[in-house]
Amino acid sequence: MRSLRPRLTGLQHVHFLPMNKILIIAHAPFAQALRACALHVFPDCAQQVQALDVPADEPCDKTFETACALAPAEEGGDLLVLTDVFGATPSNVAQRLLQHCAAKGVQVREVTGVNLPMLLRAICYASLPLHDLEQCALTGGQQGMFAVDFSTGAPVCTLLPAAAVSNESFCPVLSAMMQQTITISPK
Repeated sequence: MRSLRPRLTGLQHVHFLPMNKILIIAHAPFAQALRACALHVFPDCAQQVQALDVPADEPCDKTFETACALAPAEEGGDLLVLTDVFGATPSNVAQRLLQHCAAKGVQVREVTGVNLPMLLRAICYASLPLHDLEQCALTGGQQGMFAVDFSTGAPVCTLLPAAAVSNESFCPVLSAMMQQTITISPK
């Protein structure tokens, strides 16, 4: 009877490329939930992917201290930070973390709008240089979003190019909002 185990021949030594670390910073419980999903797909990425849930009542400084503890401590330990909403506490902490790590020679990039396809793509390409990994994460996040036809279960609509946002037939309300002039008067 043949064994069902694959036979590896000619593989004396397997060398893995250094991996960038990935830190998810998001409103609780989103960061840990995303990490749990990633570990379901890639169980071996536990050391590479960390998550920091930001409770609603936690002071920013405490969140920042925790983020610093999770970040690589020395040069060569690059970090991709995935946050949920730009301008919110997780993103603000990530921006402070970028400055903190830069002072230690650690490169950090932030991508906002994290979703599971973005995280899975980042894990798959974590050995790329950090700027390329950042682009892969963005692409994964965008390509992972599309409308589904409920009767067939097939994708029917993907994201339109940015130029289509100004097309009035795409979204008349958004188009009207974009055409309004916003005036800020001094008090």
